[in-house]
Amino acid sequence: MQIKSSYNVAVVGATGAVGTQILRLIEERNFPINQLKCLSSARSAGTKVVFKGQEITVEEAKPESFEGIDIAWFSAGGSVSKQLAPAAVERGALVIDNTNAYRMDPEVPLVVPEVNMNKAKENKGIIANPNCSTIQMVAALKPLKDRFGIDRLIVSTYQAVSGAGSRAINDLLNQTKAALEGKEVKGEILPVGSLPKKHQMAFNAIPQIDVFGENGFTLEEMKMIRETKKIFDDNEIAVSATCVRIPVVSGHSESVYIETKEDFDLEEVKELLAKAPGVVLVDNPSEQVYPLATDAVGKLEVFVGRVRRDVAVARGLHLWIVSDNLLKGAAWNAVQIAENLTR
Repeated sequence: MQIKSSYNVAVVGATGAVGTQILRLIEERNFPINQLKCLSSARSAGTKVVFKGQEITVEEAKPESFEGIDIAWFSAGGSVSKQLAPAAVERGALVIDNTNAYRMDPEVPLVVPEVNMNKAKENKGIIANPNCSTIQMVAALKPLKDRFGIDRLIVSTYQAVSGAGSRAINDLLNQTKAALEGKEVKGEILPVGSLPKKHQMAFNAIPQIDVFGENGFTLEEMKMIRETKKIFDDNEIAVSATCVRIPVVSGHSESVYIETKEDFDLEEVKELLAKAPGVVLVDNPSEQVYPLATDAVGKLEVFVGRVRRDVAVARGLHLWIVSDNLLKGAAWNAVQIAENLTR
């Protein structure tokens, strides 16, 4: 991409949970913008958004919407990305896609800036943003993998409902209110909007995020497995995941178990994490200090704590990793990619 003093940019899905955060970030961080287009589905077209004090009318996203656009952030669902991202690329735009549409395409780099920003320059018009739960995990593991190597990862996630969009947030709040008032609690959205059966989310934990595959793993779990291998460029690393939705509005939490190739010193592990870009070590269990979703909301970093050696496996290591899934897990990672490419 050609370096310019300012860029014509588009945000596809501008009224959604992630699109809203992208708009906020590029305003707060003074991303060099010449012209901004806010795009959405026909249903949301005509909505007004405010950017730098000016009201902008959201337009329906069409192929011709990308004429003259330099950078387009896509956060409107995989089907929209499949349909419109090629049209944007044909018109000269660099697409940074937040959906699952292109993540495993061998021609498309899957990028977390703290881990493999060098891959972004190999793009052919599209750069994929990884899954939110994958991003925070690999950002924390990168310095440990570089220093000690990693043979095996087992991750259990505790994911916020905002990962399923604004409607899921509203559904959780409505269910919680109903439960506290002693009324019938009925789920409308989760675990999967497209499936007929819905479960109560309030005061519950649902061990299903996305649809199940024939191997018994959900698509969300397989995303973490496949994406981790691709980002680390390591097909030998053994990865397994269990993804759970919990009644938290924002902030994904993860329990990660690692088996390293080489033995490690626990204090060195903590030093590496404390110095890692985009990572904050929050680890003082004697004072009950460890990462919390409530503390991570609104912040751009990945927070790591509960750092401890396994009691049974010689090279086993446990971490607790927390991050704002709408920011580092989505919007900030996407904006961060663009900032790096336009420097």
